[in-house]
Amino acid sequence: MTQNTTKSLTSSISAQELTQFCDEYLSASAFKDYAPNGLQVDGGRPIQRIVTGVTACEALIDAAIADNADAIMVHHGYFWKGEPAPLTGMKGRRVRKLMQHGISMIGYHLPLDAHPVVGNNAQLIDVLGMTMTGALYPSESHPVGNIATCTPQTTDDLITTITQVLGRVPLHISANYEDNADAHSQNRLIKRVGICTGGAQDMIEQAAAMGCDAFISGEISERTTHSARELGIDYFACGHHATERGGIQALGDIVAKKFELPVTFIDISNPA
Repeated sequence: MTQNTTKSLTSSISAQELTQFCDEYLSASAFKDYAPNGLQVDGGRPIQRIVTGVTACEALIDAAIADNADAIMVHHGYFWKGEPAPLTGMKGRRVRKLMQHGISMIGYHLPLDAHPVVGNNAQLIDVLGMTMTGALYPSESHPVGNIATCTPQTTDDLITTITQVLGRVPLHISANYEDNADAHSQNRLIKRVGICTGGAQDMIEQAAAMGCDAFISGEISERTTHSARELGIDYFACGHHATERGGIQALGDIVAKKFELPVTFIDISNPA
């Protein structure tokens, strides 16, 4: 578990003030999402310390309690569409711990994917040394997928960079059937890349339609392998969790500077 903490200060704000700022900064109202964005659990006390993380799992809550945090900010919160409503079992334990310790929980899903500065895509593009050039779906006013350009590089070069910045080796599916690959395909250079973090593997067809040489996301399905080969586009599955650490950390930095509050990112290890 790694931490990145700002210096300790003594300011405080309400959960509502924090949420209002983040709502406006991320243009949260512009999105039709799979879960509510913003304040999901109100801990009922002023916020002086904040913990950020990718997912509001029980381990993150326990870490926030140990850090004496008053609020948790995450990318993956609660109350997803199709999720059972009763606060029982695992869900009940999580919410009960938050309430018992007076910890507010704030979550942003698609707004944190799409933001052009602190968004997961923008942050991943930045650490990979690429330049964002447009939207994967040009008609979207707040695109959740992007296109980036990079210095022409081989797939091995890109694998090396991804491994260095994310701390894990991506699963790479070649644009060509390996047993039919010729010298030309092996020397193919990647210059234009589609990127959508998390579970966006099915956007690979759109990336190919937009002329991308490669597509980067977090997860992979059985069908993704065939899509990459038949569409002639390299695919890199880099981990849902790994590709979505950047956005919440960047948002935490913005909040820390805005409100002069200590904000600690806690990385709960997740290989998926």
